[in-house]
Amino acid sequence: MGLADFIDHTNLRPSANIADIQKLCEEAKTYGFYAVCVNGCNVPIAKETLKDTAVKVAAVIGFPLGAMSTKAKVFEAVDCIENGAEEIDMVINIGWMKSEMYDAVRDEIEAIKRAIGDKILKVIIETCYLTDAEKEKACDLAIEAHADFVKTSTGFGTGGATFEDVKLMKSIVGEKAKIKASGGVKDRETAIQYIELGVSRIGTSSGPKLLKQEAP
Repeated sequence: MGLADFIDHTNLRPSANIADIQKLCEEAKTYGFYAVCVNGCNVPIAKETLKDTAVKVAAVIGFPLGAMSTKAKVFEAVDCIENGAEEIDMVINIGWMKSEMYDAVRDEIEAIKRAIGDKILKVIIETCYLTDAEKEKACDLAIEAHADFVKTSTGFGTGGATFEDVKLMKSIVGEKAKIKASGGVKDRETAIQYIELGVSRIGTSSGPKLLKQEAP
């Protein structure tokens, strides 16, 4: 597998217009990225632009705060799948996590996974707001809820992915779930280091830059 196979090429900016999303998708086709990651309203245009290609469409839900009701998140996830998304990147309810409402956090993840069936669910734990003990617990809850991935960050918090967080997450999930490093991955060397630490996916808006830096 090459670096492109690990990349979710991402544009989640609130100001992203249709042309921006089409450009994102065209770049994903050109470089052979695994997926694009977009806001829910942009799923239909991404799906249309990527038709007849192997590039998948991932959509974020409960983004970026995670503080919506479970019912709203489930509806949003199902709507994105119905519009053509093949993967869902959800933000946990960080306030619940900080309040030690662990059953509620797990039940919400489980409800979303159940609603989307065999589609991929990535759980964004937003590491910048959690203690190490909370990060470990969040990973445990994601596994218990049958999530496919745990993911470091939205890219909209106070910090993004770190090597230390990925090592900690890997120590908890092992082979029970995959890991997505996201937030601040802007050069090839950093991306390669994350892959060596065991991540299966990298969320970045700098995908073309990373590929252009690749040694011939």
